[in-house]
Formats: sequence, structure tokens, C-alpha cells
Amino acid sequence: MHPKLIGALAAATALIAALSAPAAASTGQAATSIVQAATPPAQAATSTGRGASTAELTPAAIDAYLGKVMEATGLPGISVVVTHNDQVIHAAGYGQGSDGKPVTADTPMRVASLSKSFTAMAVLTLVDAGKIQLDQPVARQLPGFHMADPRATTITVRQLLDQTSGLSDTTLDINALEESTSLAQYVDRLKTGTLATDPGTHWAYCNVNYDLAARLVEVAGGQSFDDYLKQHVFTPLGMTHSALRQEVVRPSDGYNSVFGAWMARPELPGFLDGSGSGGVITTAADMGAWLVSQNGKGKRLVTPQSLRTMHTPSKISDYAMGWSLDDDTKLLVHSGNLFTYTAVEAISPETGYGFAVMTNSAALTDPTYDIATGLVAMTEGRTPELPGGERQTFELVLGLIGLAAAGLGIVGVRRSGRWAARRAGRPGWLIALRMVPVLLPIVLLAAYPDLISFISNGRTVTWAQLTYFAIPITITLTVAALAGMATTVMRLVRLRAGRPTR
Repeated sequence: MHPKLIGALAAATALIAALSAPAAASTGQAATSIVQAATPPAQAATSTGRGASTAELTPAAIDAYLGKVMEATGLPGISVVVTHNDQVIHAAGYGQGSDGKPVTADTPMRVASLSKSFTAMAVLTLVDAGKIQLDQPVARQLPGFHMADPRATTITVRQLLDQTSGLSDTTLDINALEESTSLAQYVDRLKTGTLATDPGTHWAYCNVNYDLAARLVEVAGGQSFDDYLKQHVFTPLGMTHSALRQEVVRPSDGYNSVFGAWMARPELPGFLDGSGSGGVITTAADMGAWLVSQNGKGKRLVTPQSLRTMHTPSKISDYAMGWSLDDDTKLLVHSGNLFTYTAVEAISPETGYGFAVMTNSAALTDPTYDIATGLVAMTEGRTPELPGGERQTFELVLGLIGLAAAGLGIVGVRRSGRWAARRAGRPGWLIALRMVPVLLPIVLLAAYPDLISFISNGRTVTWAQLTYFAIPITITLTVAALAGMATTVMRLVRLRAGRPTR
């Protein structure tokens, strides 16, 4: 649900790697460094501040809170909408985009995996029309869907939407899928893939589920997924500034945070345009209409029963259909994370409130959920807690470690002759053993993508991806590895030069 957790979990690896080489290089002695870094999870608990608040949830109160959020987080731009029952309480933007324009309620934003709730809605409109059967196999309803695993013939449409199909990044060629240019080609490339588990037995977050569902919409609906979503979802709700392709609604480039500074960058290439898993581009104003509809108010796109089906978690996990039930807050939520944009949407069926928070940036920490829960606190008469500061602190620590690694690497190179002289004549295995701490960052850098993939439950991770929101960690680890490599090379050179000639 929260891909930015990758960065938080990778931090410990990066910090250890960054410190290992300098410590060994500078002294040549065994050393132990303990670094404790606390990074909040992408999804935090509801704000706990209980200060008495008599302020009504007004546009002015929301503006005041979000003004403080902007100051605390240092985000370049953010757009937000809050709804209640069939009313939009406030939709607004703050900060500016990379194009130099102020962010407003009508500024296009990439919402990444929030797109899944739109895809689920498109599928359910066709269920209501009798053109898709939720509990029948996808293979019977989608000609051309074949996999190398016979179990795939039993995957139902419901299992795609609640992500219990058995599809997983670990058994599919995600890189090849991301190079697809159409949903039809995307599905065709699944023919060599296999399932990780039997359908209906385990939950695993995988974008393939929703791109496959989008292709099913195309076939059952008789038109492109873009056109179907526009005709049956966007237009009925009045979402006139929403689309699935950037040539229709073009967002500005987003930002990455690099040691506290925001750098504008184009979104990493991938299968986004026309996709069902992450292609939606929309605005805060348009999201207001969407949230109202999702709370069962305003324009209804599906029957009340289908809307309840969409919001009901499976028996296996808390994931429903493009929404997930937060057991602590009882909110239905979904986050969205690209490499230059982040977003979160939340609705409260009990109170009728809806919230969407979208930013034109991506970093190691993602404050969107905390901002949304701050808004939830305001609807309950509580004082919201301010998010922010973690990104700046975390990146400052990484920057200082990187500088220390570079400096101590230089010291290690300069003292390599002394190190070699002390070990002249010693057995080779003992010398090699003393080189291990210096070589550790090099090994970790080589294994970096695989390590991040492992701690993110097998999600596919590429080097290109690690140069986006994770770039501070990547730079720090690279500097540490280079310091270790330079020290290693010079020690070997000095050892060789000190050997007696025959």
C-alpha cells in the first residue's frame, strides 16, 4: 500500500554501509558504530492531540492548518479537498509547481495508485450492466488472457480487484510489462508468467491486477479504457479536468528531495498512460466530486449494493476494491506513490466526510496520510498534529554521513602505506579478513536493488527507480562504496609494492 516505506526500511542498510568503510579506513582497527534512526511509517495513527477546539471546519480553518503544514514540511506544492455528504467544504492548492505557476484546486496532479479505485468503479459499472461477472474466471471473459500457470484460468474478477489473484511481482517480468504501449500488449506479455500462490488464498499488492482489470473493461465495454472512464466515470461526475493520458491533461514535472533541496524531474518512464493501476491525472476540485460519489451521495455511478461491494474488504485482508479499511480510524483509504508525485484519498462512510491530499513531490518520507489524518482530527473537533521535519532531519543525517565517508575515505587512502607496512608478511587470509569491513559498502551497493526488493515484499526495484525519491540514500551508499573501493585498491597497491623481489 505504501511504496515509500521502501525508503524508510532501506535507511538502516544505507547508514550501516556508509559508516563501515570510513571507520575501517581511518584507523585500520576494528570499530563498531551504532546509529539509531527513526523514520515514521508511511501510514501513521490518527492524530492524538486532544486539545479542545471550538473552531468549525471552515475553508479558513483548513487554510490555516495547511499553511502550517507547508511551513513544517517544506513541500513545494500540495492540493487538498475536503467533502461532507454531498458538499465540497473546501478545495484549494498551496505552493507552486515546477512550471512556476501557483498550485490551485484546478492544478493537474498525478494520483498514482488512487487510480485503482477508479478502475474498480469502471468494472462495477459493467457488473451492474451485466457485462462482467465478478465471481467468474477472468479467462472466460477476456479472450487473449493466458499464462504459463494453469491456476491462472481460475482467477476471478473479484480476486483481481481485492488483490488475491496470486499475481505477484516476484513471478512476473515487471520490467517487460512496464514497456508495454497498450493494455492489449500488456496482457499478451503475461503469457509467460506464473502465479506466486493459488488464487483466493493470499493477498499481495500487485499493479498487474488492475491493468488486467482495465483491459477487461476495454473488452467488455467495447471502447478504450480511457474513453470508457471518461464516458462512464469522469463526465457523469463533472470531472472535466481528469484524464488517463498526459497529452490530454498535462501535469508539470514533479520534484525529488535531494539533501533538503527540491529538484524538478520528469516522471520515470513506465506504463502510465491509459493504465488501470496508476494512470489517473486529476485535480482537487475534481476529486471533490469523486469523494462525494464514493460516500454514496451526489451522482451515483453504480447501485448501492455495488458500492458496498467495492468498499468491503475480502476475507483474507483489509483490502477491498481500490480501497483499504484502516482498522484504527475506520476510514477507507488508499495511497498513491509515483516517483515524483504522491497522494492519498480517504472517506468515512460513518460520518460522510471525504479527504484527498496530493503533492507534486516524492521523497523518503510521505506526509500525505498524516496531513489527511490531521484534517480528520479537525472534523472531530480535535487539534491536528503537524507533520513535517522528518525528511529534512533524515536527509541531513545522510548528507553528513556521506561527507564523513568521503573524508575518512581520503584518510584511509593516505594511510594505506602505514596499514600495509603493519601487515607485511602476514598470511593472506588474515589480510583479507581485515579488508572485509572496507569491502562491505561495495557489496551492499551491488546488492542494493535486491535488498530493497526483499524488504518491500518482492516488489520489482530497478537502479533507475533508486535515483528518484531514494536518491539521498543512493548517493550516501555510493560515496561509502567509492571510499571503500579507493581504500581497498590503495592498500593492495601498497602491499604489493612492499613485497620483497626475488
